[in-house]
Amino acid sequence: MRGWIIGLLCLLPVSALAADTFHLDSLAGVYKHRFPNGDVSGETYQSEDILEVVPLDPKTAYVRTRLEFYNGHLCSLSAVGHIEGDALVLRPHTSPDKQCELRLTVRAGQLRFDDTGDCRAYFCGARGGFVNQGFALSARRPIRYMTRLKASREFAQALDEAHIAH
Repeated sequence: MRGWIIGLLCLLPVSALAADTFHLDSLAGVYKHRFPNGDVSGETYQSEDILEVVPLDPKTAYVRTRLEFYNGHLCSLSAVGHIEGDALVLRPHTSPDKQCELRLTVRAGQLRFDDTGDCRAYFCGARGGFVNQGFALSARRPIRYMTRLKASREFAQALDEAHIAH
């Protein structure tokens, strides 16, 4: 009987087995990635991608990200997400007739974005996008500016849109 159960577990998708491993407390913090960037005129400059994850309760978190791309384009988003299976799912307010969905998952040592609902159209410039963007888990640091973050306009707006009192 035990061998049969183990065999059945082997048939489950990896995400079903990993669902219990997505813990906000172990992912909370700020992630940063610096890299050389440029524009069409040939100028070069330093860019920095940022991701902040702030747990609000064991299944809910505030997320803010700013991703920089070639020629000064960027993606910028602040929203509240809820754990669904093996992902933190963000459904930020976009328009009454269309809802974007952005998922944060842990894969290959990274916290990665999956844009499954065209969030790019609402939150990114022409050369930006969430697909294939991620942050190394080893880049996680504590947020030392939590008081300022919680007093920000972005934090208040995200909580209002999620109907969470603050």
